[in-house]
Parts: sequence; C-alpha cells; structure tokens
Amino acid sequence: MKAVVMAGGEGSRLRPLTINRPKPMVPIVDRHVMAHIIELLKRHGITDIVVTVQYLANVIQDHFGDGSAYGVHIEYSLEEQPLGTAGSVKNAERFLREPFLVISGDALTDFDLTKIIEFHQSHGATATITLTRVPNPLDYGVVVVDERGYVRQFLEKPSWGEVFSDTVNTGIYVVTPEIFRYIEKGAFTDWSKDVFPRMLRSGNLPVGYVAEGYWTDIGTIEEYMRASRDYMQGKVNLPRVGERIFDEVWVEGDVEIAPDAQFHGPVFLGHGVKIKSGAIIHGPSAIRDYTIIDTRATIDRSIIWRNSYIGERAELRGAIVMRQCNIKSRAVLFEGTVVGDQTIINAGAVIGANVKIWPSKEVEEGATISSSIIWGSQGRRVLFGRSGISGLVNIDLTPEFGARLGAAFGATLPRGAVVTTSRDTHYTPRMIKRGLVAGLPSAGVHVAELHDVPLPVARVITRAINAAGGVHVRLSPLDSRVVDIKFFDADGLDIDTATERKIEGVFFREDYRRVYLDEIGRINEVEHINQIYTDMFLGALRPDALASIARNFQVVIDYANANTSNFLPAILRRLHIEAVELNANLDAQLLFQTPQQFEAGMERLARITPVLEASLGARLDAGGEKIFLVDDTGKRLPGMQALAAITALALAVNGGGTVAVPVTAPRAFEMIAAKYGGRIVRTRATLGALMRTAAASRDMLLLGDGAGSVIFPSFYPIADGMFAIVKIVELLALQQVRLSEIVRDLPHYFMSQARVPCRWEFKGKVMRILNQQYQDRKLDQVDGVKIDLGDEWVLILPDPDGPFFHVIAEGSSDEQARVLAEKYAGLVTGLQ
Repeated sequence: MKAVVMAGGEGSRLRPLTINRPKPMVPIVDRHVMAHIIELLKRHGITDIVVTVQYLANVIQDHFGDGSAYGVHIEYSLEEQPLGTAGSVKNAERFLREPFLVISGDALTDFDLTKIIEFHQSHGATATITLTRVPNPLDYGVVVVDERGYVRQFLEKPSWGEVFSDTVNTGIYVVTPEIFRYIEKGAFTDWSKDVFPRMLRSGNLPVGYVAEGYWTDIGTIEEYMRASRDYMQGKVNLPRVGERIFDEVWVEGDVEIAPDAQFHGPVFLGHGVKIKSGAIIHGPSAIRDYTIIDTRATIDRSIIWRNSYIGERAELRGAIVMRQCNIKSRAVLFEGTVVGDQTIINAGAVIGANVKIWPSKEVEEGATISSSIIWGSQGRRVLFGRSGISGLVNIDLTPEFGARLGAAFGATLPRGAVVTTSRDTHYTPRMIKRGLVAGLPSAGVHVAELHDVPLPVARVITRAINAAGGVHVRLSPLDSRVVDIKFFDADGLDIDTATERKIEGVFFREDYRRVYLDEIGRINEVEHINQIYTDMFLGALRPDALASIARNFQVVIDYANANTSNFLPAILRRLHIEAVELNANLDAQLLFQTPQQFEAGMERLARITPVLEASLGARLDAGGEKIFLVDDTGKRLPGMQALAAITALALAVNGGGTVAVPVTAPRAFEMIAAKYGGRIVRTRATLGALMRTAAASRDMLLLGDGAGSVIFPSFYPIADGMFAIVKIVELLALQQVRLSEIVRDLPHYFMSQARVPCRWEFKGKVMRILNQQYQDRKLDQVDGVKIDLGDEWVLILPDPDGPFFHVIAEGSSDEQARVLAEKYAGLVTGLQ
C-alpha cells in the first residue's frame, strides 16, 4: 500500500518556528516531524510514499530527496497554490491507483497503522477515519460513530457548548481511489469540512477506527513542547536515534561533555554538542547538533536547535532557541520564550515569559524584554564598541563575516587605496584576518600584509608607508573566546565615529563595491618592518640620555609570550641596555592569561627585579600597548600610581609641561604638576580619547589612562608599551634617580569604585536626574557627572558598552572613599 504524506502546511500557529521552514521540517528532539512519520510508515511495511508539498516545498524536497537515504521511495506532488487537505491529495491522483493511506506530515504518533489498514479492509469502506480520544477537543474535528463503527456526525473545532464527544479526527485515513469523486479538481477542499460531509449526504458512510497509542498534532508552541517532552520521556513508541550513555541521557554521534557537567534526565544531545564545565542540564531538554553550552550555563526543560551557542552562566527555563542563535553570558530566558533563527541575545538580557522573538533580531545587552519582537529589523545596527568590533569567534565573528567586513571597509576607501592588515600570534585572529584580507581586494583595495606584529607597530607602519588605513585583529585581553578587530585611519589612529558609521552603513545595506577583474586589489607583504619601526623609535629618544642609559641601567622585561619579543630585544641591544627576558618565547596558548595567571606572573617579576638589582621590572600586555611596572625594590605599582610616577619624572626632567590624564584620576596629579610647574589636562576615560588628544596636541609630555597605557606624543600619539619602557629608562637616566625614590615622594590618595547595574532604558533618566540634582556642585563635565565634595569627589560614569554605571570616589581615607562609592552607588540604584 502507498502512503500520502501531507506536508504542505505553513504552520502559522507555530511561528516563529515555521518562518524559515515548513511545519513538517520542525525537529522533534532527534528528527524532523516528517522523518518520524517516515519511520512509522517503514515500521508497518509502507515504503512507497507520495509527499504533497506547497509552502517552502524545496526545503522538504532538498532534505529528503528521493527517499533512498531513509530506506523509502518518495515522489512529490507540488501544489502551485494551497488546495486544502483533500485538494492536495486530489492533486496527486495520478500516483494513486490502489487503496492508500493518508497521513499528516506534521503530527507525532505511534499508532499501529497495520491494524488501521486491516480494519479498513474488513469493512470494505471507501474511507476509514482514524480517531483518538483527547481531554480537550476544542482544536480538533469532533466525530461521532455508531455501534457498528460508521461515522454519523462531524463538527470542526467546536466551542465547549458544542462538544458532544471527546473522539477526534487525527487526519490519518485509509481510502480507495473512489474518494476522488467527492473532491473537485483544482478547488480548495478539506477532508472534514467538505469531503466527509458530502459522503454522509450521499449515504456512503465513512467508518471510524478508534486507535490506541500516542498522537498529537504539532499545532502550537505548547503542543510542540509537549510532544518533545513526551518523546524524551518514552511515551512515544518510535525508534530513538543514538544511544543512551548514562541515566536518561541520549547521545547521537560524538559529543564533548565536561567531567563536572550535571545532567538530570531525560536529555538528548546531538552530534558535535559541547557541554562545558559546570553546566547544568535539567530534562526534558533537547540540544541538537553542534550547539555549545558554555561554562556554568543552566538549561532547564528547554529545546535548543543546531549550531547555537549558550553563553557562560546563561539560564534557559522552558525556552526554545532555534538555529544559529547566540545567547550570550548571563542572559535569562523564561518559560515559553521562543528565540528565532540567527538571533543574538546579548549579555545580561532578560527575556520574559511567553515572549516570541522573530528571526535575525538582536536584543541589547542588559535589556529586559516583556513583549514579542516581530516587526522591524530590531537587528544589529551597531558594529563598533569600545574595543573596535568584538565578538565570539565562529559565533559572532566568522570567516564569512570577516570577508563581508573587509569588503565594507574597502568600499569606504578610494579604488587603489592601500590598507595594512595585521594580527597577534593566536590562531583565531589569523582565521578572521584572512577573511578580511579576502574581502578588501574585492572592493579594489590593495592589502599591505604585516602578518604577526604588535598593535603599536601596526599603527606606526600604517603611517610610515602612507596607507589609507589599517586593520588589526587580536585576541581580546578580557576573554579568550573573543576577538577584537581594530581599524586605523591613515595616521594609524583609531578611526573616528563618522568612519565607523560609514562602514556599518555599507555592511548592513550590503552595498559592497565589486570592482571589475582588472581592478581587484593586490596582496603584498611589507618588507623591513623592524627597521622602519626601530628607526622611528630611536629617533624619538633624546641623544643626551643615551650614554647614561648604557652605563647605568638594567631592566627585567616579561614579554607574556607575545610578539613584542620580536621587536624590543633588538632595540635594547642597540641602546646597550642590559635586559633579562621572561616569557620571551612565542606561545599562542599562553597569549591569554586568567587574572590568577597574571597575578602569578607579576609576583614572579616583583621577586626577580630586586634580586638582579635592576632599575625596574616591566610586563607588557599581549598587544604591546600596556605596561605593568615593578620598581627597583620589587614593589608593584598599580596603574594609577605608575602613571603618577611617570608624570612626576617627565615634569621634573622637562621643568614643567602638560600632561593629560583621565577624569577618573585623583587630584594628586594636580599636586604633582604644581610641584614641578606643570599643568594637568583632564580627558574622557577612554584610550581613544587620549590618543585623539595626543594627536591634536603633539607638544604634550605624555598622556595616560591609569590602566597601563602611556602615550608619548614626541614619538607617536599612540599607546606603545615598548617605547614607554625605554622612555622611562631615559627619564630615570636624565634625572639620575631611582624609580623607588620617585614613588616614595608621590602625594597620597585614596580611591574606591563600584559598578551598578542599570537597564539601558533607565540610563538616560539617571543621567538627567543627576545633572539636575548636582547642577551647582558639578566639576568640569568632561565625562559622566563629577560631583565636587570639597576635598573629595565622586564621578558617576555610564558604561558605553554595557548596562552599568561606574561610581568612582576619591576620599580623605580608604574608608571614606569606600563609603562615598557605596553611598552614590545606592543613589544610582534608587534613581532607576
């Protein structure tokens, strides 16, 4: 016997699950719904199948093909327009010359089809309707049969007042070709509303068979969740995919499970799934192929489709996450949430119960969503953040993303322009950079390849070779799973906001410039990078200090296994500075270090420096921009104290001058400047703001952010940790003083800070109220709201990238600074 599988439905009540796929292609745990039906047909010896298709027909045809991969033979009947449940079968009449079975491709059942066919044959009827009993018949066609099994009455989707039976039509029929007499060709026709009532009126009564077993129509999100749950709990008698590895955990293919991951079954894990350390999975939950559950995430009674990512400490409770979604760290999804394909839920966002998010949307970091996101793009329309473009490797940032981004950047530049490309040592930036390198020539832009160089070197070379701009890809210093993409202008400085918006505009409009064959850009390697950088480096030092440096100074430098060790040692040898090198071997695996590893490295540097009687110890960050100092006695200098010491040295050597520090720096800097006849300029609390200030005022002595970045404009208006180390040695030589003596003479200051969560939608309100309340007590409004408290102050600074406020306080003592920070943190919380 042949079977007709009706697979043309749109599944409108299942949206957003069915926006990018027809209803039969929605997965139920380990297979698509229609694949479960095919397995049921095979179990009962039915392998000759006709599939009726209409909505997104190609999705079904491409997936199942001729059926040979599934052990069946499939032919397709395509509807040009919807013809209804019976009209679609009439459209396939040419395939159906013998009695056949009709079954829905979007229901889940384990009915004994053999018994249904035998019942039909024993009654000799034109049509046998398979019935089942349900507790709530409102969404089904209610059917009444007499004592002989003949159907006497139909009622399609009744109200409770109209319900006269709990026996409903399952949409499974066994019929003879005679049935086609009741279906008009090419007309929209339904089995329950049209065909069976016509048979009743003609006296050709259908028979009804009440089947035992499991059956559910996957018609709503709730029924989809219930069907998935029932299947995992073993209530559906169908063959399972994969094997049970322990308890109630089923696995298909290869998976990676951390030893301390916790499972409370039933749980299904598809091929290539990764469950990271500390993750907790409560069943019934299904996690399909190639999905990653990151560290300490919690999955509770949820369904996650293939190629999705669930971030660190994220929580899913009774939620559905569809294909290629990115649920970032600490995001929370509550009961009934459905997240459409290719959607991004950013860190800390909260999605309320029963919220539906249509495909290709993005929810901002820290946002609270209480209503569905359906219309409008709501997608990502901002690429750039404080660190350039940042994202999780192979989730946010993929090779194809890199190629599109390179093409977008190239489209903002003239044809024939040159762009430098560079990266750090790690293999993930290499992959992303190659995507960028592929995209740039397509826009007619030439690539000057620098390969593996520190970020400051990339900036200097971009300017030195007269490139129109540059791109540097690095492993994020904050998270080993994240890559940052930095864009430079022709001067090697970070591009401005206007240029960022141009790139974003091209990227999101996909308005790429595709040049003709002979205009495609070339990729060339830049030669003599070390020589160009070294010549500029040495040219920025004071000749009168070089002899003193060579006679008196030894330094200990920790290269943190990064590529600065390819540049600075040769420069130190040229200057005859004796250097003890730590971690000078390149090692991509050690490029990112946890806070604990960083602390251990600094402790080691602090022990070694005084033992070797070195003038100072310095650790470079992986990008080569920041330095972390230890003085000659082995004392570690916090970032702000190190900047204060360098400021005192520079002002003393130069007899005054101008130094720029962020608005977050203590008033000790003004005291230092007053001592040496200098001046302090306050800037916004970002490195980009400091670089822009340095570029505009090249006569400044130095600028710093108090977090390890120091800029000497006499060399270049960028943060370069390698130059900073040598410049500090130069200043010590000219002043003929030890670093510990400078540190000892610094004014005392007491700082404290706190971070206050604040939803995005409340940040503007908080800033407005603060500006109103402290109008008479505000200091210079450089960044945030800085409140003057006499000898003390508090700065309330909104975070540009996250749903937070930073509260920074300077007090008359450590205790008073802490009290101030806590007090104003409470104020910010209360204003939300």
